[in-house]
Amino acid sequence: MPHTNSAIRRIVTTHDADGKAIVLSDENASNVRTRKESGITATLLWTTGTMPATYSNADRGAVQIATSPPPGSTVLRVVEFPPEVAIDPADNARVLAEMGLAPPSGGRRAPIHSHMHATDSVDYAIVIEGEIDMLLDDSEVHLNTGDIMVQQGTNHAWVNRSDRPCKIAFVLIDATGAPIVPAG
Repeated sequence: MPHTNSAIRRIVTTHDADGKAIVLSDENASNVRTRKESGITATLLWTTGTMPATYSNADRGAVQIATSPPPGSTVLRVVEFPPEVAIDPADNARVLAEMGLAPPSGGRRAPIHSHMHATDSVDYAIVIEGEIDMLLDDSEVHLNTGDIMVQQGTNHAWVNRSDRPCKIAFVLIDATGAPIVPAG
C-alpha cells in the first residue's frame, strides 16, 4: 500500500485590539518534514519559547527545530509513521543526525534499533490513527488508536509493523534530570 501523508488543519486563536477572541489563522499546517531514511513525516504545529508559555501572534509553527524541545519550551507535532522500512541497526547515528539528536550519552544504553533515541523531555503521545509498537531497552508496548503514552526521557523507537500508516500527536515538554540508572 503506498504511503500518503494527509494534511493537518491548524486553527490558531488570539485576541483583537479590543480583547475579543478571534481566529488568527485557519489553514493546513505547512511546516512538514519527511525523513529520507524512513519516510516518517513530522508536521510541526506549534512551539513555545518559554515556560510558562506566552501568547504569540507570530506563527510559532513556522520555526525550524530538532526533535527535542529547546530548553524551557514545548513542542506540538503530529508524526505519521509509514509501515516500517528496514534500516541497518548500525545506522543509528545517521538516523539520529536526521532527527537533530546527539548519540546516546549520560548513562543511556546502547541502541537496539536504528531508530532508538531519547529526548530530555516529558512526552505525551496520543495515537490518533493506526497502531504501532514502542521498543524500549528490553521490552516493547503495542499501542492502538486512542491509546496515550506518557514518556519520561526513556530510550525508545517507534516501529510500525502494520500495513497502514500510524499517526501520533506528540506534546514534548522540556525536562531536566538524569535518566534513572540502576546501580551496579
